[in-house]
Amino acid sequence: MRTDPAGVWGEYQRGVAYNEGIGLYDKVRVNENFYIGRQWEGLYAPDLDKPVINVLRRVVSYFISMIVSDDVSASFVPFEQTERSERACRVLSAETSRLIEQTGFKDLSRDVVRSAAVDGDGCLYFYFDPEAETGSTARGRVCAELLENTEVHFALPAVHSLQRQPYIIISTRRDIDAVRAEAKACGQDPGQIMTDSAREGWDAPEDDGMVTVLVKMWREKGTVHCLKTTASGAVRAPWDTGYRRYPVAWMSWDKVRRSFHGESALTAVIPNQIAINQLFAMGIYSVKTNAFPKILYDKSRIARWTNRVGEAIGVIGSPGEQAIAQSFRGGDMSAQVVQLIELLTQRTLEFMGASDASLGNVRPDNTSAIIATQKASAMPLELQRMEFYRFTEDCVRIMTDMMAVHYGVRPASAGDGKTELFDFGMLRRANLSTRVDIGSAAYYSELMQIETLDNLFQKGIITDAVTYLEGIPDQYVRGKSRILEKLRERQNALSDAAQTR
Repeated sequence: MRTDPAGVWGEYQRGVAYNEGIGLYDKVRVNENFYIGRQWEGLYAPDLDKPVINVLRRVVSYFISMIVSDDVSASFVPFEQTERSERACRVLSAETSRLIEQTGFKDLSRDVVRSAAVDGDGCLYFYFDPEAETGSTARGRVCAELLENTEVHFALPAVHSLQRQPYIIISTRRDIDAVRAEAKACGQDPGQIMTDSAREGWDAPEDDGMVTVLVKMWREKGTVHCLKTTASGAVRAPWDTGYRRYPVAWMSWDKVRRSFHGESALTAVIPNQIAINQLFAMGIYSVKTNAFPKILYDKSRIARWTNRVGEAIGVIGSPGEQAIAQSFRGGDMSAQVVQLIELLTQRTLEFMGASDASLGNVRPDNTSAIIATQKASAMPLELQRMEFYRFTEDCVRIMTDMMAVHYGVRPASAGDGKTELFDFGMLRRANLSTRVDIGSAAYYSELMQIETLDNLFQKGIITDAVTYLEGIPDQYVRGKSRILEKLRERQNALSDAAQTR
């Protein structure tokens, strides 16, 4: 495993060469431009209007809203049912919900789906910030950051599984002064770090005061090791993170055989978008040049003609003579142009999986039929939804892995309204094995749990209000801890009164 700056830089260059070989940088640049509306970039046509009928953006917005329409939830179920493992799972569920809020995971997940739909891949990188606030007396928590697919380089480009990679390299552009300060703090020589112009396929000035920093991760003796370096010098020497999983989660929109980079939802239909814009532009040009009458006049009798209102026109001879000038109007544009534009737009939406019914472009005459059609049109997105759930499960497992390494003993809630000290290191020492349910599966299990508790309480099998309330997930009852505290105080008062009698 190469750990010297020159060796790591060579591995990074091989990753860049692979991306250039599959045209990744040009593809990402074009797709991003078409998504945000820069669809005429690079075309020189000064006499032609450049309308943008952005069909692609609306479809991608529909994709994002359909896949990330529900809040993300995770529930843990131990494979070995013991009191200790069940309590640990309740703690993990509570801490994961807290991290989802504190890291802004809901917003980041929308950005990940957007990156996957537009660029082909979405990626999140997790790290531990020891100074971050947690809302309790303990400091330090897991944080997340969005990465572009052009910034991640795998050792085996043909292997889809991220956790099977021998190593992963993440590249970022940073200010050289900040990098030198970090290198000095880590005991490295800051004088060896020099600026470079490597920008992974993008044009850049020779010296912009920035340097490419590489973070390389690899597995050694069962744990993930890491280092930071540049092309000219090391930033931080290799260290053992203690993680069992790479702190990187990856999602592809459509998987490509023998490539870890996926295919975007836009790449195949960009020619359709170009044709729609071109037809609109030429239609506008035709209307502008032919819709208004043109004046044909006799230059031997009128030296100069003007269309300004009220301006006099000088003529040679009697002004009353006829046929000095006449109007002329060009032919109308063929109706096939408008029909072709509408057909292209409709077919593009349909084949991308966004019909008029799913987008709401129908009259609500038959509500039941519209709902059924919308559900049917959303079925092709189920593959991407399942991929997003797998991606979210990877994120949750990375969070729990990092908790076991960094959190130590700190206050935590087990979902019963009480906050007690919990040793997160036991997750690693006890080899706790759990099943993680994400999204609709988690919501379904929570609702089934509430329904079961209601039935048991109504039938008198559960008679204690505290036991009933402890079994309900925290997010469904606001102020659950205060309610439980009041119920326990009332139970204690009743018990004391009974003993006094």
